[in-house]
Amino acid sequence: QVQLVESGGGLVQPGGSLRLSCAASGSIARFNTVGWYRQAPGRQRELVASMTRSGTTNYADSVKGRFTIARDNAKNTVYLQMNSLKAEDTGVYLCNGRIIAEYWGQGTQVTVSS
Repeated sequence: QVQLVESGGGLVQPGGSLRLSCAASGSIARFNTVGWYRQAPGRQRELVASMTRSGTTNYADSVKGRFTIARDNAKNTVYLQMNSLKAEDTGVYLCNGRIIAEYWGQGTQVTVSS
């Protein structure tokens, strides 16, 4: 059983930056895909960014050019660098890893507000 623990969320002003981290209890190298999802109040959970084992990335249109996903297999950690944050980026950000099974973290709250 793999545990995923997110950190790095918080309150930030519009235009600011945050870096989220997702630490895995085991090797993330075996994940076929790692990703970040966002759950905003009253909205469905949506994919923000994902990365395959080979390094192919995919981003939601709303975050392209502002967010960057990265993985450090040596540290068993996945990152989400978020720049030029907007109020609509507010939500709980959850880390996801897929092998055959799917694993989720508990989430970290990101609030973008002045």
